[in-house]
Amino acid sequence: MAGLELLSDQGYRLDGRKATELRKFQARMGVFAQADGSAYLEQGNTKALAVVYGPHEMRGSRSRTRHDRAIINCQYSMATFSTAERKRRPHGDRKSTEMSLHLKQTFEAAVMTQLYPRSQIDIYVKILQSDGGNYSVCVNAATLAVIDAGIPMRDYVCACTVGFVDETPLADLCYAEESGGVSSLALALLPRGGQIALLQMDARLHQDHLETLIEAAMTACKGVSKVLDEVVRQHLQEVSVLSGE
Repeated sequence: MAGLELLSDQGYRLDGRKATELRKFQARMGVFAQADGSAYLEQGNTKALAVVYGPHEMRGSRSRTRHDRAIINCQYSMATFSTAERKRRPHGDRKSTEMSLHLKQTFEAAVMTQLYPRSQIDIYVKILQSDGGNYSVCVNAATLAVIDAGIPMRDYVCACTVGFVDETPLADLCYAEESGGVSSLALALLPRGGQIALLQMDARLHQDHLETLIEAAMTACKGVSKVLDEVVRQHLQEVSVLSGE
């Protein structure tokens, strides 16, 4: 797919969005009563479910215990029906392992693990429907689930995937754009302090474009932060009404 097809002369993308426009968000917190925290997030046509357990005592090997902080355990998976390809997706395949590691690194930068020494926090994220930006949607869903669990964070951690077409940065890529040969990067940000939790690139990008793309990603992440903040505030209002406060 040529770059010209991804962005029209009028500045519109395949799905009708402007270059810097995010996909539509829909989210719910507290979707599982059995978990300590949970959230369901739709970002465009990509849908993810995140569940958090903990902090709790360490499980498994005690050698992993940290006496000054909690250990964060992340597990990423994709539902068999999440894409048009109906292939078996075993736990522990290379892509899932890599994504789990990226999520772990991201949340280690955001969660205040020093408050829970000798403990473990488990974050499970499953992609129910995949249409691009899987890592970013997982981070955003997991952020809501961690907040729902009442685990203190330094800030919201928000993520977005951006690409570069015809000298123009595109925010929040869908699958058609990701698979269209676009140079892209995924960035996770703690917006208030401007701290980058994770930066991932899967394709070559000229260094002259890197700064522009990072700036576009940070701007998009700040937009995501506002959306997540609205979701959290709405959830708190609903909980307050239900509890009669």
